[in-house]
Parts: sequence; structure tokens; C-alpha cells
Amino acid sequence: MNAVTVTLNPVIKLSDDAFYELCQQNHDLRFERTAQGELLIMAPVGGEGSSREASAIAQLWSWNKQAKLGVVFSSSGGFKLPNGADRSPDAAWIAQARWDALTPEQRRKFPPIAPDFVIEIRSASDDLKPLQAKMQEYLENGVRLGWLINPQDRQVELYRLGQETEVLQSPSSLSGESLLPGFRLELDDELFG
Repeated sequence: MNAVTVTLNPVIKLSDDAFYELCQQNHDLRFERTAQGELLIMAPVGGEGSSREASAIAQLWSWNKQAKLGVVFSSSGGFKLPNGADRSPDAAWIAQARWDALTPEQRRKFPPIAPDFVIEIRSASDDLKPLQAKMQEYLENGVRLGWLINPQDRQVELYRLGQETEVLQSPSSLSGESLLPGFRLELDDELFG
């Protein structure tokens, strides 16, 4: 489902704590906030979308459990990006040293950090352009590698810091490259089906 955008400024200005509490009080909805303070309200994803997210998170988590190089996050986690936006990728990973540098309070709420790696998965009702803009925003805020998985077109867009976007048609797997050494995401029927 496409997000509903609510413009709050200048009528209401949500502090970071108030935004966090809003999210905690409304578990049936997913919220994000743009750098301009607009509130994005999204319904939970359907069965297929949830299964795709679970597959990507499970594969990333399994690799990280062995590699012990960082921390894996699900789509229900939010991050406070340097530009002020609060975003929730479908899957994310942060290198251990960067995570350890945060205070316990920063880790408990929406960590004020851009993940090193993100995955976004297009659901059947998502428009592609807003997702592509979100991926660009991730890069502009320090994400080093991002994958936009588009099951409808059997494509994956690779976003790398300082490089042009690369589009792969029907790949069977994706490499975590030097950032996630040894990680391969299998794009089986769970993710592309």
C-alpha cells in the first residue's frame, strides 16, 4: 500500500520522543517521518510481502550469526537519519563498532544512525518512484550498500555509495560485496515468486 502523507508543520511539530511514543501507541500502523517533518502512515504489509521480508531478514541474520560482524534489524525498527528523517527499511545491518558507539538510550529508541546496509522490497501496491527516492535518501545519509528488490519486474536495483545505480534483471542471488563478506542473498521463489 502506498503511504498516506500527513503534513504536520507548522501546526504540529513532533519531537523525536513524541514521534517515538506515537509509534509505540499505534502498533497496527507503520510510521516514517520525512526530513521535512511529514508523517508517512503505512498499513502492515500483506502475507506475500511479509514472507519476502522474513526471507531476506532470515538470510541476513543467519549470515551475521556466523560472521559476527554487526547487528541485523527488521522492518519494525526505525532509524533517525542525519537529515532528520525517521526511516524503517525492510531489513538493515549496522557494523558492530558503529552500533557499539551508540549509548544504551540511543539503541533503545530509534538509533540516530544510518545503517551500513539496507534492503527494501517492493510490495504489489507500492509505486516504484518513492522507493527509489528512499534508496537515494539512504545513500545521501551514509548507507554504503542498498538493494531495492522489485519482484513485480524481477529486478534488483543496487545502490552503492558514490556510484551509479545498477539494475539487475532476474538475478539468482546477490553478493554482500566487501561490506558483508561471504553474504549471499538467494532470490528464490520466496523473494521473487
